[in-house]
Amino acid sequence: MEYRIEKDSMGEIKVPADKLWGAQTQRSFENFKIGTEKIPAEMVTVFAYLKKAAALTNKELGVVDADKADAIAAACDDILAGKLDGNFPLAVWMTGSGTQFNMNVNEVVAHRAAAILKEKGKEQRIHPNDDVNHSQSSNDTFPTGLHMAGVLLIEQQLFPAMDAIYKALHDKQEAFKDIVKIGRTHLQDATPLTLGQEFSGWARMIERNKEMLRCGVDFLRDLAMGGTAVGTGINCPKGYDRRFAEIVSDLTGTTFHTAPNKFQSLTSKDELVVVHGMLKSLACDLMKMANDIRWLSSGPRCGIGEIRIPENEPGSSIMPSKVNPTQCEAVTMVAVQVMGNDATLGFAASQGNFELNVFMPVIAYNLIQSIRLLSDSMESLRKHCIVGIEPNEERIETNLYNSLILVTGLVPLVGYDKACTIAKTAAKEGLTLKESAIQSGWVTAEQFDKAMDPAKLAGIR
Repeated sequence: MEYRIEKDSMGEIKVPADKLWGAQTQRSFENFKIGTEKIPAEMVTVFAYLKKAAALTNKELGVVDADKADAIAAACDDILAGKLDGNFPLAVWMTGSGTQFNMNVNEVVAHRAAAILKEKGKEQRIHPNDDVNHSQSSNDTFPTGLHMAGVLLIEQQLFPAMDAIYKALHDKQEAFKDIVKIGRTHLQDATPLTLGQEFSGWARMIERNKEMLRCGVDFLRDLAMGGTAVGTGINCPKGYDRRFAEIVSDLTGTTFHTAPNKFQSLTSKDELVVVHGMLKSLACDLMKMANDIRWLSSGPRCGIGEIRIPENEPGSSIMPSKVNPTQCEAVTMVAVQVMGNDATLGFAASQGNFELNVFMPVIAYNLIQSIRLLSDSMESLRKHCIVGIEPNEERIETNLYNSLILVTGLVPLVGYDKACTIAKTAAKEGLTLKESAIQSGWVTAEQFDKAMDPAKLAGIR
């Protein structure tokens, strides 16, 4: 491998000749060979927007040369276009402020911006600190990047996935609205409902989670940029923070604001804790939904078997014809991962010391992984399971009319105690509910049929 020599305040170091990063990136790459987890690519994208907005703000305020600022912005566009992939190699397990990642981006942008100027016949050095990082500190760029990543990924990835799975569930709700089935609470028989009503509960889970996340996302719109090192805004021109928020809003197509108190923005990660808690709430509901689907599809002959799910792949290496609820299992594994991520993020947020939280790379990793996994798993569940769900109406009817809990419909006629006696007699003597009710002398056949209409009990007639 060919190398070039880069210099920083600590001296010289060899850097691979085909890479655009500089000395600080190389030192981090060599000093933190821990695990396989890298700073997520989504943070690179967010930082490209951030550095472009910073350059344009610095240009407008007259603190960075216009040619340099334009070249920096153009280099950021190259990152956004994927032209500089492979230049961001750093591990999550680095300094807790994310300084080396900030410098990784600064160095790559500086090298590419200088090359852009050279292509235009202008020989100017772009300095990663003095130019690309002008008016900034890692201590305000990384918190800003965290908030931007949360907003952009939730809006661009998570919400579309939620909308799609909601529609699929709502479509089933409408398709199954007249199919009356037995309800279940405590894993025991309960009063009837429709299969459509059951699906409506799942659809509302998604809808409600989106309503909560919309509120949560708004907390992330406050940005730390302009706070620089400790929140005072040292080395940052007046008005920079507000103008940066306006420019980055234009670049990303969504609204951001400058945080009203930069001291809070640098040291506290409370908004991220709240939003990830909402992601955990979504994970909890997806866990519930996936478990319900695999219970209802269990069997096919010796389980509940009230719905049929698509058969996507063989389920056993030893049992012929076995098919498993694999999409549901994938979703439940995602759910527990998100729950674990929430614990990690919460612990990390609690560890801010004085003017800065120093657990930010691991917060970024877990936040982004949770959004990515939830988005992907909902799309997979929708595409490979929900849209293909069909009712097993024969099994539904058998279970419905075999349940003694339908006797609840007689309570308005005979009272709780007598209804209980009718049900227990039916169970003990092997009678149908109707036979037991008529035998009791408390109910006529006509009264029974009128009171025990399952559709009426489910509230649809």
